[in-house]
Amino acid sequence: MTNGPTRRQILATATAASFAFLPGMGLAQSGPTTAEMSVGDENAPVTMVEYAMFTCPHCATFHLETWPQIKANFVDTGKVRLVYREVYFNRASLWAGMIARCASPDRYFGLVDLLYREQSEWLANNDPEAMIAALYGIGRQAGLTDAEMDACMSDQGFAETLVAEYQKNAQADGIDSTPSFLIDGEKVGNMSYAEFEAALNAALGE
Repeated sequence: MTNGPTRRQILATATAASFAFLPGMGLAQSGPTTAEMSVGDENAPVTMVEYAMFTCPHCATFHLETWPQIKANFVDTGKVRLVYREVYFNRASLWAGMIARCASPDRYFGLVDLLYREQSEWLANNDPEAMIAALYGIGRQAGLTDAEMDACMSDQGFAETLVAEYQKNAQADGIDSTPSFLIDGEKVGNMSYAEFEAALNAALGE
């Protein structure tokens, strides 16, 4: 027997947090500031900010097709640092973000990759409990235990902090769709790799 929260209790907590703090509604700051997730040299000459949502198919396409090229040619070479910011236009996006952030920071982007690669499978579950069960399956692939995920998913303060950070950043940068990007502060929409390459080279002065 376990004294931990049941899956139904976890669902109730996560749902309450996601519905109580949807965009445009009042929100009191709660808990510590959530760490910003990034890839690349902090001293890179160009910073690219990505606003993405785990339930967004265009975001999945970017991460699976375009991002690997940007990473290889700009991030891994020290030219560009990517800051990844989660967007929560719906509760499923928040649940996925909570699972991703259950892992240690060095495993975060591995979980992001899994969430996008398996997006069609976990998102196909119309039943919320089934969806969370599928997300737990992804978490287990990354080495998370059910107890660790239970602790994250039943922590309403954690969920509220994530949404608070999302709302603050999205409002400041005028984000109303995903994926959206800032290249050294200039907002751009989703593009082909060739267009990103041109925009990043321009920002680099090349």
